Amino acid sequence: MSSDLAPRPSAAAPAVADGDNRYKAVQDKLDALGHALDDAGLGLEELVRSVRRNAKRAEDAARDVDNAGLDGKFVELTSNVGVALGGAGVQVKKLYETAQETADLTHETKRTHSKLYGALDDIRSNRREKTPRPGFFNH
Repeated sequence: MSSDLAPRPSAAAPAVADGDNRYKAVQDKLDALGHALDDAGLGLEELVRSVRRNAKRAEDAARDVDNAGLDGKFVELTSNVGVALGGAGVQVKKLYETAQETADLTHETKRTHSKLYGALDDIRSNRREKTPRPGFFNH
C-alpha cells in the first residue's frame, strides 16, 4: 500500500508576524495566508483521496488473505488497517473542510479590510506632506 503523495519541502511561515500593521503589509499578509491555506487545501484534498484508496486496498487485501485460507489473525490485522485508514480519512476530510473554511474567511477578511481602509491608504500614500501615524489623534 504505497502512497502517491510526495513529501513537500518545509516552507517558512506564510506571513511573518512582525507587528507591521500598515495597510499594504496587512493586505500582503492576508494574501499570503490565503494562498497558503488554498495550497494546504489542495494537498489535503489529495491526501483524502489517497487515504481512501489505501483503505480500499487494505479491505481488498483482507478479503484476499481470507480467501487464501491464511490464519484468521492476518485477516483481522489487515482488516484493522483498512478500518484505521477509513477513520483517518474521515479526520483528514474534517481538516480539509476546516482549511477551506479558514481560507474563505481569510479572503473575505482581506476584502473587508480593503473596503474599510483602502481609500484611506490611497489618500495617505498620495500626499506629499507627512500624515500623522495611526493613533495620533487618540490623545
